[in-house]
Order: sequence, then C-alpha cells, then structure tokens
Amino acid sequence: MSGRAVAVLEQAEVVVGYQAYIALIFGLLLEKEVVSSGMTKEVERCSLAINRALEGKKVALVSSGDPGVYGMAGLVLELLEQKGAVESLDLEIIPGITAATSAAACLGAPLMHDFVVISLSDLLTPWEIIEKRLEYACRGDFVVVLYNPSSHRRTEQIHKARGIMLEYKKPATPVGIVRNVARKDEGSVITDLERMVNYSIDMFTTIIIGNSQTRRIGRFLVTPRGYRL
Repeated sequence: MSGRAVAVLEQAEVVVGYQAYIALIFGLLLEKEVVSSGMTKEVERCSLAINRALEGKKVALVSSGDPGVYGMAGLVLELLEQKGAVESLDLEIIPGITAATSAAACLGAPLMHDFVVISLSDLLTPWEIIEKRLEYACRGDFVVVLYNPSSHRRTEQIHKARGIMLEYKKPATPVGIVRNVARKDEGSVITDLERMVNYSIDMFTTIIIGNSQTRRIGRFLVTPRGYRL
C-alpha cells in the first residue's frame, strides 16, 4: 500500500471490501464499521459504499493492488453516473501498486519495455475477445502480463493462452511466475513458455511472459530498454 492509502484508511469511518482483502488489513480497521462480502458481490459493495458516503460518512472502498486496474474505481464512477451523483461526493481514487509491477520487481526488470496486461478471467469478458487480445499482443512482440490465469473452475484458459503465445513466441521465451505477490508466503520461479504450465498456477498468481529480447541475468529477468552499453 502507499502511504496515502494507509492515511485514508486511518481517517475512514466505514471500510467496505471483499472479505479476503479486508482480512489482509484488519489490523488497521479496529473501531471502524467494516462491511465485507464474497466474490461476485462487487455491485452491491460499491452501492453500499456510495450510499454510506451520501449519508455523510467517510468511506473507504478497498480493492487489491490499484483500484483502477481491475478494481472498483470504474464501477463506482458508473454507479455514481447512474445515480446522477458524480459531483455529489468528495471522491478520491487512491493509486496503488498493481500486481504487474509488484511481480516484476520480484523477478528483476521484465517490464523495462512495452508491455500489456491481460486478464484470463472470462466471467465479464468473452473468451473470444481475450484470445484476440493475446494474439495481437504477441504479434506486437509485447511483454505479456497475465492476471487471473486459473481457478478451481477455470483450468483450461491458461493452456489455451499458452497455445496462442507459442504460435508467435519461441518455446524458450522466459517466463516469470509469482504467487501471493507482496503477501505472506510470496514465491516466484523463472521458467520458459514451454514449461510454464508445469507449475502451480491459481488466482493468486501473476505471470509475466517476456518478449523476443527478454533474457535471464543471474536470478533475474530483464527486458532490455535498448541502451548502448
């Protein structure tokens, strides 16, 4: 978290968020009104946070990473637009540290050049669109960061994504896999595109697939920026 995020949590009277994320910061929430719920309850959580704020409470709506990267910031703005209340609140979106940059720091410097971030979750985005985005990212020789690569119910997407990337990237393309980034039990491994699916991958995993220039330097991954040495 940023220092600003910690300060806002300290000032908040009401804190709303997904129960797993609330648990991670529970020590900061003593003597506050805390509202948490499970997966697929995003609209309800955001609506509740907005209503409590409109009642005059100082409300913090918690996302993991950065609230504007697969987080709740966009949904809050859409709901406020629907209510005609965009200008009714003193709304601040606090930047955070998204998993892409956190995972990159664990691995070294794989995002030194152009990269794309793609979620493999097809709950809100049709798989056909995800496939097209993967294809064009590989055609452009981007470093590719994968969010939500696998879950108990979604096990085939990561294999399909790897298959698409193998059409454009060499099997030896370096891949970094980071699990529980910046949390307890954080772990990482460096492998390649050919063998990446041999490792444990779940919803808490972030995967970074290099471009044609990405290489290993000792225990680190580096995508050269192009400086003359």
